[in-house]
Amino acid sequence: MAKPKITLLPDIYFENVPKTLNMNIRSELYSTNEFTFAVAVILSAQATDKKVNEVTPELFRVAPTPDKMLELGIDKLKEHIRVISFFNNKATSIMKLATQLHGENSDDINYHFPQKYHNRNELMKLGGIGQKTANVVMNVLWNAPNIGVDTHVFRNAHRYGWVGESENTPEKVEEKLLKIIPQKYHAIVNHVMVLHGRYTCKALRPDCANCPVNKWCNAADKRI
Repeated sequence: MAKPKITLLPDIYFENVPKTLNMNIRSELYSTNEFTFAVAVILSAQATDKKVNEVTPELFRVAPTPDKMLELGIDKLKEHIRVISFFNNKATSIMKLATQLHGENSDDINYHFPQKYHNRNELMKLGGIGQKTANVVMNVLWNAPNIGVDTHVFRNAHRYGWVGESENTPEKVEEKLLKIIPQKYHAIVNHVMVLHGRYTCKALRPDCANCPVNKWCNAADKRI
C-alpha cells in the first residue's frame, strides 16, 4: 500500500498553529478539579463540549467529588445529564468511577487522582475511562505526551497525509502520530489539533482564508 502524501509538514503546523490559540486553556470542557474533568470527558463522548458545558456547572456544584457523586446517586445524576447522548450508560460509568475513587482524598473539593493513576494502564481500569479518555485526562491534567484521537484529530491527520487508510482506528492514528510528529510537540498535539479542527480546519467548510498555515498547506480540499 502506497504511503500517504503529506500535504502539510508537522513541524510547520506545530510551530505556527499554536500561536493563534490560547495555550493556557488545555480544554474547553468546564471542570473544577481532576475528578470533575474526568467526568466531563466521559460525558463528552459523542457529544459536543458546548452541550456538556450546559449541564456540568450545576452537576459539579452539587457533586464535585467522588463522595458527593455517590451521595447524589445514579437517579439524580441521570436527571442532571439527561440531555447528553447515552446518558444512562454514562451515568453508570460515572458512578463506577466514583465508587472506585472512594477513599483517599475522595471528599476533597480540590480532588486530585492518586499518583498510581498517573499511568494510562491504571487509569483505564477506572469506570468510563477507555484509551481515548485516558489520553485526554493525562494530557490535559498532567501534560503527558498522549494523544486523544477525537473526530477532529482523526479527520485532519488524514487530511494532512500524516496517516493513511490503514490507520483506520483512533489507536492506530495515535500510534502513527507519535512516530511522525516530533517528540517536542507531543504534549500539545491533542490541544492544538482539536481547537484548530473545531474552529478553523473544519470538516465541510474549512476556514482556509484565516488559517495560520494556509500558505504551506496543499490538502486536496483546500478552499483557497
